[in-house]
Amino acid sequence: MNRYDARFKLQVAKEACKTSTSVKAIARRHGLEFSTVRRWVATYRLHGWRGFHRQARFYDLPFKLAVLEKMSQDGMSGREATTYFQIGDAGAVGRWQRLYAQGGAQALAPPPPLPRKPMKKTRSSKPPEEMSRDELLKEVAYLRAETDYPKKTRCLDPGRAGGARRKAQAIQGLRQVHTLSLLLEAAELSRSTFYYQNHVLAHPDQDEAALCERIRAIYDQSQGRYGYRTVTLELANQGHRTNHKRVQRLMGEMGLKSRVRVKRYRSFKGAANVVVGNDLNRQFHVERPNQKWVTDVTEFKVQGMKLYLSPIMDLYNGEIVAYQIKRQPVFDLVGQMLEEAIKKLSPDECPMIHSDQGWQYQHENYRHMLEKHSLKQSMSRRGNCLDNAAMESFFGTLKSEFFYLNSFDSIESLEAGLVEYIQYYNQERIKLKLKGLSPVEYRERAQSAA
Repeated sequence: MNRYDARFKLQVAKEACKTSTSVKAIARRHGLEFSTVRRWVATYRLHGWRGFHRQARFYDLPFKLAVLEKMSQDGMSGREATTYFQIGDAGAVGRWQRLYAQGGAQALAPPPPLPRKPMKKTRSSKPPEEMSRDELLKEVAYLRAETDYPKKTRCLDPGRAGGARRKAQAIQGLRQVHTLSLLLEAAELSRSTFYYQNHVLAHPDQDEAALCERIRAIYDQSQGRYGYRTVTLELANQGHRTNHKRVQRLMGEMGLKSRVRVKRYRSFKGAANVVVGNDLNRQFHVERPNQKWVTDVTEFKVQGMKLYLSPIMDLYNGEIVAYQIKRQPVFDLVGQMLEEAIKKLSPDECPMIHSDQGWQYQHENYRHMLEKHSLKQSMSRRGNCLDNAAMESFFGTLKSEFFYLNSFDSIESLEAGLVEYIQYYNQERIKLKLKGLSPVEYRERAQSAA
């Protein structure tokens, strides 16, 4: 992660505030993330130049509680609170929210200080002239071992001398010259750790090659969509439990990496004539199916032609409840999708349905359908994509895992691929937050357990 000095941050923020150039254009000009520049601009507007000269701070319990209370009262997002309170760590507020939700105020209290480590015992406090002959010989032997040890570690891997395994390798290579006890003292390694690392080096994991093959097969089957955590989950589903750090290391050695996500196209235009409240208010967690739905429209371009997808997602498990695909962004794109989704509801289910302020969702027919079936409408605030983050996330996944990884020679092939991908997404694609299950599997297990 790049670090920028206060002078540069102030320069960029002033440029954004005092010129007519958009924040996005300024971010592109300086090679920065849009969100980074937006945060600097907000800091400058709230605190001026002082906002970029923060001192290292310790956040005590009253301060953390004050931040969370302010967020609750004023409806602040984590990003807004970070800027308002000048919190240096961008992820701190999110961690405080999770800790408070799990354990209340007590979970936010700082941990007790760790006991001080005893100082390393020196070999001898005697001056050389007071040592006996045997003591001098032992001191010389230790100094020779202490001199040879770092040379050996540098020979094994220049620039990387740390780590218990590397220390054990160096000690093993010097045992013909120096006694083990002196080498262990020079390396500051315990005897038990040395023998354990020796055993590991002498008996490498015979199953590592087979594990690499399984990882490669899962990665190829997902067409490069899975990162190391999802691969770890899929391995567990197949009966091969292993640590995610090990999978991460092996994927790195094999050069396997999840494809980079490309940001989605936004098509909102015009002013809103009919606006309802943001009743969802970013509360994306739900306890049962068909309690909260989200929807939006996204656009694809192939061979100079356009295709539009309008899905409805259930926030309970991320399942695509219904969708429509058309070549024009007409009302039926949304209307027929809504009709299809409503057919899947039982008589006692009346979910909230959240969208942006697009013209389709302000349409009289759309609002009439919602009223007829007692569905509550909710809309994002204008220009705030985070209010519909779950739908944004699906579109990002869809485009990075499907659209940008394939080439299409016609609109028909793209449409067929979309149908196939959505079926895969619902039925087969596992998710970390669903405990390694696909959306449909997660819903079916929950319903069978109820």
